[in-house]
Amino acid sequence: MKDLAVVEAQLTRILSFFPRVDTKIAGLFTVNSAILTISALNVEAGDLKQWYIAIPGVLMIVGLVASYFFLYRANFPDLNGGQGSLVYFATISDRTEANYIEEYEAITEVKYRADMLGQIWRNSHILCDKYKAVAVAVRVTLATLLPFVIFLIMTAIQHSRVPVVNG
Repeated sequence: MKDLAVVEAQLTRILSFFPRVDTKIAGLFTVNSAILTISALNVEAGDLKQWYIAIPGVLMIVGLVASYFFLYRANFPDLNGGQGSLVYFATISDRTEANYIEEYEAITEVKYRADMLGQIWRNSHILCDKYKAVAVAVRVTLATLLPFVIFLIMTAIQHSRVPVVNG
């Protein structure tokens, strides 16, 4: 597979998965923020003195913090690698403009193809790290739903009202 067009198509294919994981990140961030907002709308300072409200509340907050942590990891993956690459954006930014242009114009097709293959490999790792972090964040958020529901039920009982879901 020495055809550069095939290599470029593979890189394009790998890069096409990034918007998918970024959409998942944004969606889960919205869900986490909604859980936090609805919880804040339904709690009063004195409620946290009640163990049956405080414990689910703490579990929910710990879960959301963990989920936000993994969403952060997914949004900002480790960009190390690709040393000397003329294709990888993280190493391109280490060069001056003139130096980059000079090196790019001097590269042979064989070295460029090898650089593109390295780019495919590096982006695949970054993408995999993003997916793994989002998967953990989703699982943690799902685990947070039970304490969230218990928290809402207990605050509703405490105030003798239906939980508030809008301001």
